[in-house]
Amino acid sequence: MKLTKLFLLLASISALVISSDGSALAGTATKSLAVGVTVKNNCTITTTAVTFPDYDPTTGTVVDSNAGSVNITCSKGAVTPIGLGLGAGHDGNQRQMKGPGLTGTDALKYELYKDTGRTAVWGNATPDWNTPAASPGSKTEVAVLVYGQIAADQEVTVGAYSDTVVATVNF
Repeated sequence: MKLTKLFLLLASISALVISSDGSALAGTATKSLAVGVTVKNNCTITTTAVTFPDYDPTTGTVVDSNAGSVNITCSKGAVTPIGLGLGAGHDGNQRQMKGPGLTGTDALKYELYKDTGRTAVWGNATPDWNTPAASPGSKTEVAVLVYGQIAADQEVTVGAYSDTVVATVNF
């Protein structure tokens, strides 16, 4: 009899669950809790200048630039088309460099390209965007090279010519 009472007492105690605050719990229930976040697609952009050697209009040859670059750092896996505007000195669809105080007739025509062969013009709309491979990491800068070329046989006034082109990364 004593064994039976002891057994019943131990069975009752083992069935009783005590919470952390000392109160008795009668049972449990479970439910999954969803946790989520959206990783934001984000990019930063910097540039390095496209520079040309001196232009000599008497030679009758084109002048190729040293490559500049558009540098982007984007969220990992982001696909990021990059566009280049026509520039501040453009005349319709033609990029042009102008010098301080020079007239529109004294503009040096040039173009920017996506490839070293200077065959694929880099523009600011599809299909002329330059789309590098997906970003390898959120802290990895990707330098996308810009190649320039000044057209041959341009009759222009002596002086320093320049233009400013807006680079845009679309993400």
